[in-house]
Amino acid sequence: MSTTTTRGVAQPAPAKVSKTRPRRGLRASSTFNFWLFTGPFLIGLVIFVFVPIGWSIWLSFFEARFTVTPSEFVGFDNYRQILTDTNFRNSLVTFTVFAAFIVPATWAMSLGLALLVNRLRFMRAFFRSVFFLPTAVSYVAAALIWKMSIFNGVRFGLANTVIGWFGIDNVAWLANPDPPWYWLVIVTVRLWLQSGFYMILFLAALQNIPRELYEAASIDGAKPGWQTFRHITLPQLRATSTAVILLLLVAAYQAFDEFFNLLSKATWGQPPLVELYKMALGNNQNYGAGSAGAVVLTLLICVVTLLQGKIMGFGRGEESK
Repeated sequence: MSTTTTRGVAQPAPAKVSKTRPRRGLRASSTFNFWLFTGPFLIGLVIFVFVPIGWSIWLSFFEARFTVTPSEFVGFDNYRQILTDTNFRNSLVTFTVFAAFIVPATWAMSLGLALLVNRLRFMRAFFRSVFFLPTAVSYVAAALIWKMSIFNGVRFGLANTVIGWFGIDNVAWLANPDPPWYWLVIVTVRLWLQSGFYMILFLAALQNIPRELYEAASIDGAKPGWQTFRHITLPQLRATSTAVILLLLVAAYQAFDEFFNLLSKATWGQPPLVELYKMALGNNQNYGAGSAGAVVLTLLICVVTLLQGKIMGFGRGEESK
C-alpha cells in the first residue's frame, strides 16, 4: 500500500473509488420483463381500440352499406346526413335530460354514502364492500331485473305493490312517454349500478383530508356538521368532485345497455348510441353514417370534457387556484 508524507508523518494514500456499472445482462433482463408484462396489453390496445377508431374514421368518408370495405368516396356526406337526422338530434336532447338527472344524483348519492361509511367506527370494510358490490353486476342483468321484477307494470311488480298499499293504481312504467315514468326506471338502475364506484373515489379523498384542519376549525369555534362540511370537507374534495363529474358526463354519453334493454321497442327516449346502433347495425346497415355519428359523438365528448375541466379547474395546481 502506498503512503504519503505530511509534515514527517506517514499517512496512507486515499483509496481509489471504483465505479461499478450494472451488467448488461441485468439491463436486458429488466427490458425483457417490461415488454413481457406490457406487450400483451399494448397489442390488445392497438388491435381492439386504435385500429377500430382509425377504421371508423376511414369508413365515415365512404358509402358503406352492407360492407366494411367500401370503394365509393363520399366526403362529408355522411356527416351531413347524421347532423340533419331528426332521430339523432332528438337523442342528443334525450342525453341532456338523462345527464341532468343522473350526474347530480350520482354525485350526491356517492358523496353521501362516502360520508356515512367514513364516519363508521366498526364494520367499515363490510359496508364499503356492500355498497361497491353492485358495480360488478352486468348492466344488462340489472336492466332486466328492473324491467321484469321491480317496474314491470303489472300489479305483482314490486313498485306497483308498494304504491298499491297507499291506494294508488298500477303504473305502466315503461309503456308510454306520457307521463315519462321511464326516467325513474332508467335513473334508479344507473344509480344503483354506479354509485358504489364513485363512493370509493370520494372515500379515498375523505381519508386524505388532514385531521388538523378539523381540529383547527373546532378550536376556532366551527360546529361539526354543515359548517365543517361546507368550509373544509367540500373544498378539499374539489379535485375529486371534478373528476367524478367528468366521468359521469362521459358515462352518460355512452349510455346504451339500460336504454336498449328497457326501451327496446320504443321509438322515443333513446340516447345517441342506441340511434347509432340502429343506423349501423339495423336493417339499413349504413356503416358509413354510423361511423360518422360515432366520430361526431366522440368529438362532442371531448369538447364537453375540456370545457367542464376548464370551468372547474381540473388539473390546475393549488397555487393557480
